Amino acid sequence: MNGDGGAQSHQFQAEVAELLNLMVHSVYSETDVFLRELVSNASDALDKVRYEAIARPELLAGDEKLAIRIKPDAVAKTLTIADNGIGMDRQELLDNLGTVARSGTKAFLKGLKDAKEGLGLIGQFGVGFYSAFMVADRIEVVSRRAGTAETWVWTSSGGAGFELAPATEQQAKRVARGTEIVLHLKDDAARYLQPFELERVIRTYSDHILFPIELMDDKGEARQINAASALWQRAKSELKPEDYTQAYRSIATAFDEPALTLHYKVEGRQAYAVLLFVPTMPPFDLADPARRGRVKLYVRRVYITDDAELLPAYLRFVRGVVDSEDLPLNLSREMLQNNPQVVQIRNGLTTRVIGELESCAAKDNDAWLKIWGAFGSVLKEGLYEDNERRGQLLSLARFTTTKGDALRSLKDYVADLKPNQTEIYYLAGESAERLKANPKLEAARARGIEVLLLSDPIDAFWTVMPQEFEGKPLRSLSQGDVDFGLIPLLDADTDKAEDKAAADDEAAIVKTVKEALGDKVSDVRASQRLTESAACLVAAAQGRDRELERLLTRSNRGTGAKPILELNMRHELVKAVAGRDDAADIANLLLDQAHILDGEAPPDPAAFAKRLNAFLVRGLK
Repeated sequence: MNGDGGAQSHQFQAEVAELLNLMVHSVYSETDVFLRELVSNASDALDKVRYEAIARPELLAGDEKLAIRIKPDAVAKTLTIADNGIGMDRQELLDNLGTVARSGTKAFLKGLKDAKEGLGLIGQFGVGFYSAFMVADRIEVVSRRAGTAETWVWTSSGGAGFELAPATEQQAKRVARGTEIVLHLKDDAARYLQPFELERVIRTYSDHILFPIELMDDKGEARQINAASALWQRAKSELKPEDYTQAYRSIATAFDEPALTLHYKVEGRQAYAVLLFVPTMPPFDLADPARRGRVKLYVRRVYITDDAELLPAYLRFVRGVVDSEDLPLNLSREMLQNNPQVVQIRNGLTTRVIGELESCAAKDNDAWLKIWGAFGSVLKEGLYEDNERRGQLLSLARFTTTKGDALRSLKDYVADLKPNQTEIYYLAGESAERLKANPKLEAARARGIEVLLLSDPIDAFWTVMPQEFEGKPLRSLSQGDVDFGLIPLLDADTDKAEDKAAADDEAAIVKTVKEALGDKVSDVRASQRLTESAACLVAAAQGRDRELERLLTRSNRGTGAKPILELNMRHELVKAVAGRDDAADIANLLLDQAHILDGEAPPDPAAFAKRLNAFLVRGLK
């Protein structure tokens, strides 16, 4: 660190250093992304100063025309991107250009190392500024926060750190408000000094930025090179598919194609324009615990916020813009949450988006399966949260089932119900493959009953809500009693083979096992689920499903409820319990085996191994 008033050296956060190393040694051929990212950042800064100036008009005094200026200098081999937006003070430069304060950073960096994916990930993760190191070997950022007197200079060559210093008098005079980024271009990026090349990139990626983007020539004269019009306010008949694609990429900072596009205007009591996109690829912040949406709210073309929660959390993957003609410009966060006009917009948007998803599912199953594959686990959150639209969301849902490999809808399921079947059966667990081997499926499989295999963590939660489809309730195979007695077996010979043990023998076996296990289980009973396995564990009808209890226990929120042990009374190991001296050992082995079949370790692995070894040694003799 240098003396007071001079440049101070700072180390990058470890993740930033790794990111910069990847950028500096980038192998991406499509480096145009850097300009789109820097222009997008400049546009955000202009949005912010315009919004703050509503309450503090003096912030714009003497510099009311908001614009982005691009200046190539072929002699100095520099490219400058400047804006007169909100600007950054010293601490903001440290925070914004020295750290990546985002969840999922490690996953992002891992993905970025894959050259095939990396280009798209840059924009998705929102670290666009650092993409400039793909084309520059040194970057200077001169910035002055609106309403302050100090101008600061951030400088880095993409190594382990950066320098921060007060601006010189000349720099401070040049940047009276906003930010100026000077890129010292690498030799292989010299094409970005050509005006026609810069114009091509801007028209391709940033034509719909709402502020003028001006290209400066060597005489200091400016020429606007973007349309600077709100695409969402234009008629659909004027627009082509590629216009929507580029608008989506600009608004959502993404590189994929939109899977669905919604563009419409609402008129009447209140008027607003809507341009929404369903992405093809999941955004990087989809799993963020905050579950924030990213639909931008504008009021009469003035950007307000992307945190207005205009869609429910289970639709947070939707990106786009809503531009109101009626809302006040000075909306606070509290007003956003309580304003009846915002509530009306929110309800209208949600209804329209779900309607569009339903239309896609009905018209193009292949397209819908791709959307469901990307966002199904998020949409299922609505089955837990949105009672009003639960039926619609259930219709949209697609499930892995015991009937083949193709994803199935509940409409498909109900169309194939077995005679006398009145319920839709499901089993929740960690993976579809493990669920397919679960013994709780045996009786259903023997009767050809289809079972939904639910392996998303959210499945354990939405299924606790009362759910039914076309009058058929959803029923867990790992909770409560299950009786398939009215549904015929597929194999009549199997039916004859199901000779039940005498009632007295059953009662004696159940009593013996229950006494041997004590409080390790809440109950022991004869099973209607099993045809091959000896035992399984289930939850009480009024308790939590086994999978939900497992998930909550991992986060120390479980109830500690003991499971019920169900016994297959036709199994030789269960029959062997009656009248044996080692009945207690057999009972404990049955319990441990049931835990293992449920994907759990036995409560006492050492005792389990000791008992099992004892039986094996006895058998070998």
